[in-house]
Amino acid sequence: MKIYGDLNSGNCLKVKWTCDRLGLPYAWIAIDTMQGETRTPAFLALNPAGQVPVVAFDDGRSLAQSNAVIRYLARGSDLIPADPWLEAKMDEWLFWEQYSHEPYIAVCRFQMVYLGKPASELDPDKVRRGHAALARMEQHLADNEFLAGELSLADVALLAYTRMAEQGGFALKDYPAVRAWIARAETGLGLPAFRP
Repeated sequence: MKIYGDLNSGNCLKVKWTCDRLGLPYAWIAIDTMQGETRTPAFLALNPAGQVPVVAFDDGRSLAQSNAVIRYLARGSDLIPADPWLEAKMDEWLFWEQYSHEPYIAVCRFQMVYLGKPASELDPDKVRRGHAALARMEQHLADNEFLAGELSLADVALLAYTRMAEQGGFALKDYPAVRAWIARAETGLGLPAFRP
């Protein structure tokens, strides 16, 4: 299979990390989103939404949306809890990540890293909601090693942008349980520690 993605994107990293953790073979096709490469006719034929990541399978089918992709790739693996309740809790975190975390943490990071905005120019509502997301994670992780039982896709999904949160102006020193979880999740996925 071919993964079309940008290594600067947390959503793309989720797919790469899932494949690497599970030993799934793939070819990585680098897409530069800042240069409009998701708007070419060839790319739009793979994903009419014009977004990365997209996985193209050998049978000609393609799948987009990072959490749908990792959910599909990890079926039958230890990254999806065997217990139905924990699997549902994993899904709860996956949906929450895209609605209550990524739109704030990732967007603030994008504006600072790629658009060059200083933290003082970020939308205060996005900053407030980003801190609310980190506080929600802090509360849960204060009493739990991982988000849904053992290491799961919930951790893959939330790790991607959480470990880069400081690049978006969010001081992780204020979230010790989140920092400890980042280290555990990186170890569990075989990733080097992220240094902003």
